Amino acid sequence: MLKEGQVRIPSGCAISGIFSRSGRRISGEAIVKSISVMHDRSNGLGGGFAGYGIYPEYKDLYAFHVFYDTIEARERCEKFLDRHFDVVNLSKIPTKKHPRIMDEPLIWRYFVAPLPTKLKDSQLEEREYVSRCVIRINTELEGAYVFSSGKNMGVFKAVGFPEDVGEFYRLDEYEGYCWTAHGRYPTNTPGWWGGAHPFAMLDYSIVHNGEISSYDANRRYIEMFGYKCTLLTDTEVITYIIDYLHRRKGLSMEETASVIAAPFWSTIEKKSPKEKERLTYLRSIFSSLLITGPFSILVGFEGGMMALNDRLKLRSMVIAEKGDMVYAASEECAIRVIEPDVDAIWAPKGGEPVIVTLEGGVK
Repeated sequence: MLKEGQVRIPSGCAISGIFSRSGRRISGEAIVKSISVMHDRSNGLGGGFAGYGIYPEYKDLYAFHVFYDTIEARERCEKFLDRHFDVVNLSKIPTKKHPRIMDEPLIWRYFVAPLPTKLKDSQLEEREYVSRCVIRINTELEGAYVFSSGKNMGVFKAVGFPEDVGEFYRLDEYEGYCWTAHGRYPTNTPGWWGGAHPFAMLDYSIVHNGEISSYDANRRYIEMFGYKCTLLTDTEVITYIIDYLHRRKGLSMEETASVIAAPFWSTIEKKSPKEKERLTYLRSIFSSLLITGPFSILVGFEGGMMALNDRLKLRSMVIAEKGDMVYAASEECAIRVIEPDVDAIWAPKGGEPVIVTLEGGVK
């Protein structure tokens, strides 16, 4: 009979993040090294990365990363892009053949700006116009999937262990001020290229360890506002919730965290009158966006990163600092392997976000 300690139960999935407050650009090699230490938390059915500040030469353009099943799907999508955007540059995303990365789709990258006449006729704010175009491609153009659509950032993901995915996408050739990573251990959804993390909408990206028991309630609510959850995974809905709350409703990241990982009513009752009023408002108005179930997430966004546990802290999360650098990971070893001598290290409380931003704002 096996004894306690002889079997490792990894609690599914691995996440890791690196952020430079000064905006110093760090090689993608560092985040690959970090996530690879947690190899046993993955099962080879998905790995991925998000990098911020990686396209300085095109920083004012939206970078669309797209999977295609067929050449015909690419042709249909490119016709759509030509009708709605000024396509400044397009090319295949550089990759390196890897023996453990198989069945890859066609992977293309486009740097685009909305056509002024189309944007004016739409009567939409620019980012809303772009997000609606992305949703249209992903729901109406069969065989095409835009998996990254922000400015000066990009998502790179595939079916495979994350260290193999990093090598496949040649991440050592990129540099960014923020990196997040994910190693997937799917328990009730398929392993496929689109289902790997991170999930992204515009400049928001999510890597997630856990399982969302409120998925159906969250999905039904968020789809009333034009989002479509089609990717067979609960993490997709978290991405749309954050886009909706932060971009469309104008909530701060702290307020967004107070919605998705809302305190218990008994905890709210003990707060100061002003804080009690604020938390009561957020929990009441956005009650359908409370995320229940065990989770730890890293949210990347333009100029910042947020780490957040569920309010019961049912998934692990460790934060560390060294100089201008902030690290977050499922396990301390993933931080120590790239920064052995940290200035401070701690585990954040459940439901309490750790938010870091660039000094002086986005450069």
